Amino acid sequence: MSRLDPVRTSPDPRLSINQATIKYADLATALRVTADAGIQAIGLWREPVNEVGLDTAAKMLADSGLRFSTHCRGGFFTLPAGAERDAALDDNRRAIDETAALAAAGADGSTAVLVLVAGGLPEGSRDLAGARERVRDAIGTLAPYAASAGVTLAIEPLHPMFGSDRCVVSTLGQALDIAADFAPEVVGAAVDTFHIWWDPQVHEQIARAGREGRISTYQVCDWKTPFPADVLLSRHYMGDGIIDFSSLTRAVVETGYDRDIEVEIFNADIWSDAPEAVVARTAAAFAETVSPHLPALPAFE
Repeated sequence: MSRLDPVRTSPDPRLSINQATIKYADLATALRVTADAGIQAIGLWREPVNEVGLDTAAKMLADSGLRFSTHCRGGFFTLPAGAERDAALDDNRRAIDETAALAAAGADGSTAVLVLVAGGLPEGSRDLAGARERVRDAIGTLAPYAASAGVTLAIEPLHPMFGSDRCVVSTLGQALDIAADFAPEVVGAAVDTFHIWWDPQVHEQIARAGREGRISTYQVCDWKTPFPADVLLSRHYMGDGIIDFSSLTRAVVETGYDRDIEVEIFNADIWSDAPEAVVARTAAAFAETVSPHLPALPAFE
């Protein structure tokens, strides 16, 4: 289906705009441009929520009529025992509280999912296995609190190029191995195309995640080289790079996943564009690359 196909007159109702895609929009603007575009869901980030305060943010979300798909982000668990690690765990408890409150404020179909980025190697450390065990231990500490709040902790594996500084969990399989110690409604995994497309076991691990009921969120954006100097800002609109969204989306759908699908893009050029234009192009790219591989909806038949 072309991005200009006149048959599709409104965005796919399964599309969610992750707020990072329109990073420089404040919370009010992000909610407004998403709703005005006819998109039904949004994933929020902690910083814009905390700028206005949780109670105000929850009311703003409720007034927008949007579903809440995820909250970003918690994690950064790899520090050794001590005051800094204790502070990180306390901050994650606050993130769990925020997630529960925002999910309660969102429209019907909202999900209480807190995305976790594990953290990189502590300064001076080369102990990758030990860092991963500290991630497991931290999630074990937080899991009862998350369960009591009705929040799912979604471990997000990041591409191995981020292993040193951001995330020692590099594959979906590693995320699922950690999650296996906990109930699936308490600890699951984030499936992000940017981070897992390269993995030769990706389809096997998506199927495993489905069998275990652990796909907490499905996020999409594209991979294109050469990268900018800051590789964090190397994500693109779907269809502008090399990721095969057809096979990955079908694999996720075949597990029974039927929740919102977030578009999360970090890209300085995209961030510099008007948020209304970014949201419109995101919806068009989603319609062309992801929607054709989702179950048909009556509105689009």
